[in-house]
Amino acid sequence: MTHHHAATSAKLAPASVHTGPLDWRRIVEWLRTDGVIADEEAQRTIARCSQAESSQHPLVRLANVAMARASDGKPLDAEMLTEYLAQRCGLPYLRIDPLKVDVGKVADTMSASYAERHKVLPVQVTTKEVVVATAEPFITDWVAEVERQAKRPVRRVLVNPQEIHRYTAEFFALAKSVRAAQKAGGSAASSNFEQLVELGRTNKQLDANDQGVVKVVDWLWQYAFDQRASDIHLEPRREQGVIRFRIDGVLHPVYQMPLGVMSAMVARVKLLGRMDVVEKRRPQDGRIKTRNQRGDEVEMRLATLPTAFGEKMVMRIFDPDTAVKDLDALGFAQHDAQRWEDLIKRPYGIILVTGPTGSGKTTTLYSTLKRVATEEVNVSTVEDPIEMIEPSFNQTQVQPQLDFSFAEGVRALMRQDPDIIMVGEIRDLETAEMAVQAALTGHLVFSTLHTNDAPSAVTRLMELGVPSYLINATLLGVLAQRLVRTLCKLCKQPDESASQEALAEAVKPWKLSGGYHPYKPVGCVDCRMTGFRGRMGLYELLTVTETLKEGITKEPSIDALRRQAVKDGMRPLRMAGALRVAQGVTTLEEVVAATPPPR
Repeated sequence: MTHHHAATSAKLAPASVHTGPLDWRRIVEWLRTDGVIADEEAQRTIARCSQAESSQHPLVRLANVAMARASDGKPLDAEMLTEYLAQRCGLPYLRIDPLKVDVGKVADTMSASYAERHKVLPVQVTTKEVVVATAEPFITDWVAEVERQAKRPVRRVLVNPQEIHRYTAEFFALAKSVRAAQKAGGSAASSNFEQLVELGRTNKQLDANDQGVVKVVDWLWQYAFDQRASDIHLEPRREQGVIRFRIDGVLHPVYQMPLGVMSAMVARVKLLGRMDVVEKRRPQDGRIKTRNQRGDEVEMRLATLPTAFGEKMVMRIFDPDTAVKDLDALGFAQHDAQRWEDLIKRPYGIILVTGPTGSGKTTTLYSTLKRVATEEVNVSTVEDPIEMIEPSFNQTQVQPQLDFSFAEGVRALMRQDPDIIMVGEIRDLETAEMAVQAALTGHLVFSTLHTNDAPSAVTRLMELGVPSYLINATLLGVLAQRLVRTLCKLCKQPDESASQEALAEAVKPWKLSGGYHPYKPVGCVDCRMTGFRGRMGLYELLTVTETLKEGITKEPSIDALRRQAVKDGMRPLRMAGALRVAQGVTTLEEVVAATPPPR
């Protein structure tokens, strides 16, 4: 463990007089007394911080203000402030190096909930002592208890509060996963994990079939499934490899490892995905099937990309649990679920799902098709690429190099006696015309478009060149959707500061009726300290009524269509989100970030 000394020349007075939680005013006072910041900077900071109360840790709060250091005018960040404070109160300062932490031992020292409650984190356990990171130098009421538990003395080190926050979630999740791997495999997966990291340091060439590499890849997958990750990123950087998981749409750094270990892992995954292991200069794609702990089959799509420091790999996880859900689980409100049900029971016509990449369109389509795919009907799809293999559909993949495009695919499907057709995406006039043709000849066609909201899908078809009378004859409805993170049920708290006015402002000109029970994210080990766990869909469903058809013919302006759609019962995306905020399921920030403003 390395200790640094802050570059402050002034002799520091001992700060032992202080007890209890840190107070930002006191820290500013010390910084001024010790000449780290100038008087006017101290006054400016006090003025700025006094304006609003904040639940942030004082060091984080002061780092956000970016005070200028008197010696060189550099802004003081959380690391510098922590380092200064460590010296001020006579504790060693530490930057956590996740590679040096034996997660198994750390988790045996205290429980995740204990660490969370006291905001401390064990970072090293030796025969002689337990090194525990804290960001509160003057709170020591937990020390005796930990010493009794660990049967050895505690040595406290001061660490940036943001790092404690981040690594608490990380280390305990990691330890839990390593323990599960030990139980399942019988062999010590964790010691293999540590050995592997050691191996990588010895510069010995690791083989993709090396037992250690095989185990660590298996462990990584199980860990990703445990954490509900949708993607695993293996990224080579200059010094070491970084593993990141995308969870609920956000990337989390999970582990760092020597580059040799990472390239062996990438080689192992390429081998299993039937990709060319030797070829590292061009991007490749592959697929893998594996099983999760419950024994269900999980499919992964693999993609490699050459980067400056080696091959980067992304594994996209298609978990059967998340892939096909019922309408409730997708997040449909009663209002929209019923209208969607009515649409998909129609014998023929076009139904579109729109939204940006990663807004859950595929999940909605698969879940919907799965409902209509009974024994009596033939459901055929043409996709690019096939996202998930679904036994009750007949799935085809487009092959641009063989001139087999979406339009060609639909043409071929039409000769396959289909009842329901799913076209991955309408990108051009040719595909749009084929979809219209299929709908006119008595088929139900599902497809996707990239538009911001539901009414824009109608104008997009016109822009592509589909005449309005054909749109009127075939289009049944358009579903626009977005995903928002849902609050973690274990740690969310009622939000006293949330105002109904802010919510009303966000959805103007519409009015919200009903109760208002907003919650705010807090963060616990279960939700990786984010305060959110899981995601849900927000939907805006436009149904094509006779009045709307007249509008499409007479005045196909987007605003007119939007007004008519709302009259016909369409609830705009942001409105759908606001209702979820009022129910306390998500937050206004999430909704505003994900949905287009009301027009």
